[in-house]
Amino acid sequence: MEPLQEAAAAAAGGRKRRRRGGGRNRRKHQASSSSGAAASASPPSPPAKRQRGDDAAPKGWGSKPKPASLLDKMRARLSGGHFRMLNEKLYTCSGQDAFDYFTNEPDLFDVYHAGYREQMSHWPEQPVNVIINWLKSHSASWTVADFGCGNAAVSKNVKNKVFSIDLVSEDPSVIACDMAHTPLESSSVDVAIFCLSLMGTNYPSYIEEANRVLKPSGWLLIAEVRSRLDPNTAGADPDKFCEAISKLGFSLVSKDAKNKMFILFHFRKKEKSKVVKNIDWPQLKPCLYKRR
Repeated sequence: MEPLQEAAAAAAGGRKRRRRGGGRNRRKHQASSSSGAAASASPPSPPAKRQRGDDAAPKGWGSKPKPASLLDKMRARLSGGHFRMLNEKLYTCSGQDAFDYFTNEPDLFDVYHAGYREQMSHWPEQPVNVIINWLKSHSASWTVADFGCGNAAVSKNVKNKVFSIDLVSEDPSVIACDMAHTPLESSSVDVAIFCLSLMGTNYPSYIEEANRVLKPSGWLLIAEVRSRLDPNTAGADPDKFCEAISKLGFSLVSKDAKNKMFILFHFRKKEKSKVVKNIDWPQLKPCLYKRR
């Protein structure tokens, strides 16, 4: 081969080797660059631990608002149902039957009073507070008998000596008995109170018992649900109710009917009177609460 041809061939061969070598070098460089980038990149962070209460928390961990709200509603309905059942029981049985019933199941009396307090919380004015204020405006030396005292609010808020009477109570100051047969002595109290407590089918016997324990000129205060003494809603005639009590030996001093929820009567026992036998007592309809 001639010198020029050999030089040209040698140059061409060098260019092929450089292209082949350059390709290998580029592939090596790319590989080393890729491995270097992989080595320099930080490893991915592990997923954050879920905290209790997260939306994605497993059931039973953080289930708060809806289940709790539903449970509260169910409890409220159950409690309300128990109260309505017990309330109807008290209005439709005799005092002795009620006494026997709650003596055997004293916890139910607490259920009843819890429901009663919830119902009374909707009243704009509490009759027991009106009676307490009346007592405070009179002599603190008077002895009081609170028939159907509930939580004994009267005795807790006045300076008078108070005999608190109800069917059942864990309070040792409360006398648990049938209100038609109390252990109080005759002519021993100055004021007898029935605050929404004429509930039994034999309610006249409660008033007769109050007459027995009251001193002459003693006061009889009766607060009763307005609808029970409203003839327009199948209630008793309030005039006939007052007439029956008058025949027992009382004079009507005042009737406060300005409150839309209850009527408050103030009677006073006569010094001397002849009690009429076979009094025609009006029937007081049960005060039954509707399901809300």
